[in-house]
Amino acid sequence: MHAFHCDRFDPPLPEGHRFPMAKYRLLREQVQAQLPDVVVQEARAATEAELQAAHDPAYVAAVLQGTLAPEAWREIGFPHSPTMVERSCRSVGATLEATALARLQGVALNLAGGTHHAQRAKGSGFCVFNDVAVAAEQALRHGVQRVAVIDLDVHQGNGTADIFAGREEVFTLSLHGDKNFPFRKSASTLDVPLDKGCDDATYLAALDLALGQLETAHAHRPFGLMYYLAGADAHEGDRLGHLALTDAGMALRDRRVLELAERWRVPLVVCMAGGYGRDLERMLAVQWQTVRLCFESWHARQRA
Repeated sequence: MHAFHCDRFDPPLPEGHRFPMAKYRLLREQVQAQLPDVVVQEARAATEAELQAAHDPAYVAAVLQGTLAPEAWREIGFPHSPTMVERSCRSVGATLEATALARLQGVALNLAGGTHHAQRAKGSGFCVFNDVAVAAEQALRHGVQRVAVIDLDVHQGNGTADIFAGREEVFTLSLHGDKNFPFRKSASTLDVPLDKGCDDATYLAALDLALGQLETAHAHRPFGLMYYLAGADAHEGDRLGHLALTDAGMALRDRRVLELAERWRVPLVVCMAGGYGRDLERMLAVQWQTVRLCFESWHARQRA
């Protein structure tokens, strides 16, 4: 299995910034140390033309040329720096490369990615470019007939929903905290809002119903590619999530998605998406659990 990263380009952030940028490097190091059969590669940068598949050319040019307005960077939530731009391009590149490998080998990972708040002409919520939207658009241009995006980050995937609004060839599914960012949602193909404090049983019941609707859609018109945003921020230890899933609940969540993709024999790209744990070590354990389960799923496909 291949996993792509861009953590060599993690930008410096102001002291006290709430985004845990170190998580990417720490997760990559753990994968390299404990899963030697995973091929861990530094991602290439997405090109300007690739980014334009899902983003307005003027917005892409402003980010790449360093002319994006300060207020636009404030909405994104990061200070501008050349390293931030490079990292954003490589995060998209990681999902592009993972898509190519998943189509050959069944499962591949972006150890970052899942930047689902970026819309066609602006960034938001720590998201500069929408990696899954760019990669899905490129896949649709190169032989894939239909794409499913299963977004289980605790925050609604408003950017992805906005970019693919009205597009029947892309099914966007989002399970998310109802009273959480973004406070103005965009309509996904299927949105499942969850109450604050939602526990394992309630979450998994909602997920089962949603995946049942996805199965009906697949039976009507099969998906040729799936993206899974496996946000760790649905976990009970997350500062920004406000749900109450346990470690075991998060594992059951992941298995349901992985088993669905296995059963359909559809290529699956997994992005780590959000995670803002109060305890960095505990949050990394949740993300590591996701990577390990993905590896098991990939291995099962190789034996089949």
